[in-house]
Amino acid sequence: MANPRAEAEDILGGDYEARVLEPSPPAVTEDPWTDDPVEPGEVPEGRDLVSPVHNRGDLTWDEITRQEPDLAPWCAERWLGAWKRLEPVPASFAETRDALHMVAEAVVSPARQPPSEISLRYTRGGFGTPFFEQDGLDCQVRVEHGELVRQHGLDETTEPLPPEVDAAAADALGDFYGFACSVLEQLRADEVDGEASTVVLWPEHFDIAIDLGPESAGKRATFGASPGDESHPEPYLYVAPWTAEVPGELWNAQGFSGAEFGYAELLAAPDQRRAALDFMRKRYRALQEA
Repeated sequence: MANPRAEAEDILGGDYEARVLEPSPPAVTEDPWTDDPVEPGEVPEGRDLVSPVHNRGDLTWDEITRQEPDLAPWCAERWLGAWKRLEPVPASFAETRDALHMVAEAVVSPARQPPSEISLRYTRGGFGTPFFEQDGLDCQVRVEHGELVRQHGLDETTEPLPPEVDAAAADALGDFYGFACSVLEQLRADEVDGEASTVVLWPEHFDIAIDLGPESAGKRATFGASPGDESHPEPYLYVAPWTAEVPGELWNAQGFSGAEFGYAELLAAPDQRRAALDFMRKRYRALQEA
């Protein structure tokens, strides 16, 4: 989509200001060359703000879907509200994940301007860059439903990806990132004193994460979601303290110091989003009280 925020305001009939999880134009052109799609910013007087998370606007998208149920499928597809459930990943997931990891590192991230900025974002059906300026136009490179999309102003071109990329597995990866982005944005909105960083998808490890907690007190940690790695065949959520000692049953991670919440546990939860938030909030509180 050329402009996710504009699309969102259009679907609301032009009656609201809207914030979404995906990056939108205009291009990020100033230091620190980063973006925050849910930042409320300036809202014209007399207009309400609709946000993906509470504490960031007058209404949430989830509240809007209760008033207008016809919008529920649109919101669910974008992980804004009326949240759908994550499902078991296809058998082809690991191979697709590894192939897309290479695409993220070798193709998508290097397209960012300036070249020194490597961080990516969740985008609908996958992942991509924030918008950057090129030839005076707002540009983006992203993976959407298993295809590479290059956006140059209002023009888009698509390219097929390696045969190892299975469309169903690519969609499962995109949904996992969308779910995680929604959870992490709510966590940052809840912990207003935690000096939260922006939600970023890092191409090196292919995880999506924030940093949260006071670093000066030694209580800062990375809260994130990984699509899997050499120690984890399936996706998982994690909390990785920067410096604090983390003994005890809350800290059960394999392969790193911290805590993890496996995909099987997430799938079994009656309310997956609440289970994910409870996992992260409990560890955050434990670190702050240590």
